[in-house]
Amino acid sequence: MTALTRRERLRAELERDAKAAARRIAAEEGIEGLTLAAVARGVGVTPPALYRYFNGRAGLIRAIYDDITAEFIDTVDRAARRQDPDDVSAQLHAATQAVLDWSLANKVEFDLLMGAGFAKIAESEEGIPVVIARELGGLFGQLFARLWNEGRLTCPADEEIDPVLATQLRTYRSEVGLEFPIGVVFLMVVCWRQIYGLLCMAVYGHHKFAFDDLQPLFEHMIDDLLGLLGLKRSPNLRLR
Repeated sequence: MTALTRRERLRAELERDAKAAARRIAAEEGIEGLTLAAVARGVGVTPPALYRYFNGRAGLIRAIYDDITAEFIDTVDRAARRQDPDDVSAQLHAATQAVLDWSLANKVEFDLLMGAGFAKIAESEEGIPVVIARELGGLFGQLFARLWNEGRLTCPADEEIDPVLATQLRTYRSEVGLEFPIGVVFLMVVCWRQIYGLLCMAVYGHHKFAFDDLQPLFEHMIDDLLGLLGLKRSPNLRLR
């Protein structure tokens, strides 16, 4: 393997430091405060110097978005892989718990991937609207595919789904790269609808006056979702 030249090492270090500075700024000031000038000050270079690395503010935002997405998906994937490979219930449970735990531990990053910050950049940066759906949906989709192929899912037939909804589900299936009936996609979306609602309650503190700990609600939800998929909670679940 060819060793990096000094110039290549310096470039890699600057990119790493700039992205770290960008994440700190986003955490402190929100996505609005994330400018090339602010990041340049944080790493001790001029703004034009960063243009060579990130192609402006949009390129910088996309770079940290991709890094955060990769970290998030890796966390969820590792949680699923810690389980028995034949235990789909445990894999679904562990992966969903990892989504909640990561979101609570990384609220600013959650906001960028799936919250208000996402809405502010999704329209301006090509491809971002489908990144997290494709990555996270693809990960969970593998488990849903196993359940479908093994005949363990009960889902509505295509003709039983509202035509407008069916069109939306087909679009989602195409973008995420899923290869099973839209009735299975429907089950995935129904599950995500509940999970996302709980995530927003947890991250943004909705009803925190009563639900300061969302884990009991999570436990109730996960049993409901596993039941919807014809599964029961696995006794062999390994969360840590």
